[in-house]
Amino acid sequence: MIGKTTLLEAIAGKNRGILGNTTDQTAILAAIAQLEDRNPTPRPLEATNKLDGNWRLLYTTSQDLLRLNQIPFARLGQVYQYVQVQNAKIFNIAEVEGVPFLEGLVSVAARFEPVSERRVNVKFERFIIGLQRLAGYQTPNDFIQQIESGKKFTAIDFSIQNREQRGWLDITYLDDDLRIGRGNEGSVFVLAKC
Repeated sequence: MIGKTTLLEAIAGKNRGILGNTTDQTAILAAIAQLEDRNPTPRPLEATNKLDGNWRLLYTTSQDLLRLNQIPFARLGQVYQYVQVQNAKIFNIAEVEGVPFLEGLVSVAARFEPVSERRVNVKFERFIIGLQRLAGYQTPNDFIQQIESGKKFTAIDFSIQNREQRGWLDITYLDDDLRIGRGNEGSVFVLAKC
């Protein structure tokens, strides 16, 4: 698909949005909008076989995520989002690279509730930040299994009880291996299926 190729070429080398200038971002957002107009899955929440699973972030405009790259002596590594449609759960994991043996991670577990054919309300439930080694982090899938088992990690690990820790996300494009979403803070997310 030409639109998909155009988008992937535009975001190549932009390190998930960390690199690039205003002209790059304008071109990327235009390519995203063109692809969204050709969304092959107009009811993405019903396409559980496509939506379920582990996704890797390719590009975002989310300053909350991109700021992780500004931590002294560290840089943003891979960012994953695991979606479990049947259980209405989302797990976000951002790897933070830097000084050897001091690699970190930031993880948020959330529940979602469909409110339309493509929009979900998200309620954040748990926040984990710490060193990968101390938390026993190996892979995103293994870490998610540990979260679901109720493991308490050697890290900053707490439940989020604040009702204001909510948001929403529109899934504006979904095919077998690419997903685009737009969040309540105006952020755009482009993810590839792992």
